[in-house]
Amino acid sequence: MDSTTRPPTDADLLDAYSRAVVSAVETVSPSVVNLEVGNPRNGSDPRRSGPRVGGSGSGFVFTPDGLILTNSHVVHGARAIEVTLQDGRQTQATLVGDDPDTDLAVVRAQAQDLPAARLGDSAPLRPGQLVAAIGNPYGFQCTVTAGVISALGRSLRSRSGRLMDGIIQTDAALNPGNSGGPLVDSRGEVIGVNTAMILPAQGLCFAIPVNTARFVAGRLIKDGRIRRALLGIGGQVVPLSRRISRLHQIPVESGILVLTVEPGSPAERAGLRERDLIVGLDDQPVSGVDDLHRLLTEDRIGKSATLTILHDGEKRVLAITPEESPAAARG
Repeated sequence: MDSTTRPPTDADLLDAYSRAVVSAVETVSPSVVNLEVGNPRNGSDPRRSGPRVGGSGSGFVFTPDGLILTNSHVVHGARAIEVTLQDGRQTQATLVGDDPDTDLAVVRAQAQDLPAARLGDSAPLRPGQLVAAIGNPYGFQCTVTAGVISALGRSLRSRSGRLMDGIIQTDAALNPGNSGGPLVDSRGEVIGVNTAMILPAQGLCFAIPVNTARFVAGRLIKDGRIRRALLGIGGQVVPLSRRISRLHQIPVESGILVLTVEPGSPAERAGLRERDLIVGLDDQPVSGVDDLHRLLTEDRIGKSATLTILHDGEKRVLAITPEESPAAARG
């Protein structure tokens, strides 16, 4: 057999895997930062004294002028934030805004011309895809773990009590301090924001999809918070069969399977039930959680809307009036 056409050996495959991880890490790691948060020492000016450390986490620069994405639970309520860049520089940062409902936050470092990570697209992700997590667990800067996407469309309850849907599950190991760091693909693009692991389980780690993070970050930069409408459900994305889509003329290939309906919520009052499948809001198709989050903007609060669902395979339209999310109302 010609050596140029021989099948790849295990060593070849491992070398290719290593090169993919190394390339992704070299691309993204300059943008990864360590965040130390707390209150000013002795009530003094934090610009001079730095924060009294109350916690730490990770984040990553996504614009050259110093905007950083991280987790809400890392910086929520912080009066002082100190950023350490990969090259060792330290600078103060201010909180632009945070959203506990999606566990995302944006802070601005007092620095310019920073290396910014490229934001990818989380929509085409597939289980089994190679990913790497980069962060600062226990203060060990720029620690890399690699693995695969274990599952998509998971639900995870945020610290605000809201069920976050559409979450990425990965076996790339996370540890305390990894929160807010990037989950990257083999091209070196950020496809998620690392948020949590389940203890004492091993290999159960989660990240917020970058498409959700991109939308939330844009609103936080614009308004400092997200004032969103609420239906009062928890759900996950599931595919629709072609037969069902054609039968009911549904222009999407997936929908949101309702797993929980909160008591006293707009969804309960509208008659929505567990196992119903949401495929539209007003005249807009809904193929997943990101679609619904984008549609449930503040201009829908208190206004009547229609919810298109599949109930036991039958298409129905429910009248529903979204309310303001309590977490958003708290600001």
